[in-house]
Amino acid sequence: MSNSFSATDSLGPDTGYAQVPSVGQAANDLRNAAGEKAREFVHVAEEKAAALKDRALESALHLRETASEKAIAFKGAAADRAQQFKETATEQWEDTRVKAKELHLNAEDYIRQNPTKCVLGALGAGFLIGLIVRR
Repeated sequence: MSNSFSATDSLGPDTGYAQVPSVGQAANDLRNAAGEKAREFVHVAEEKAAALKDRALESALHLRETASEKAIAFKGAAADRAQQFKETATEQWEDTRVKAKELHLNAEDYIRQNPTKCVLGALGAGFLIGLIVRR
């Protein structure tokens, strides 16, 4: 009795059966498939990194443009505000100068009308200042 399964030619490609690969061949096939998947993964990662880099560059350019616009607007607002401060300070200076001149004229008039009171007041103030400085 001959067993048709025990014959080596019954497992050939003609009969519909393929030869069972060896363990070493299976390991090589698996290694090759893993290498191919790793190359695909690296390629996809590089593409995604390049796309991310492009988006980051676009965002940075947009941010730079926005910052420049804001800086120009801030500079204009600061210049306007500085001009307002300058005008206000000039007005205040002029008002102070006029008031000081009026006070000076009033003091001169008072001294001319009351010379004795002024001399005695100046002597008293000088005496008090002398006492304070001595201590």
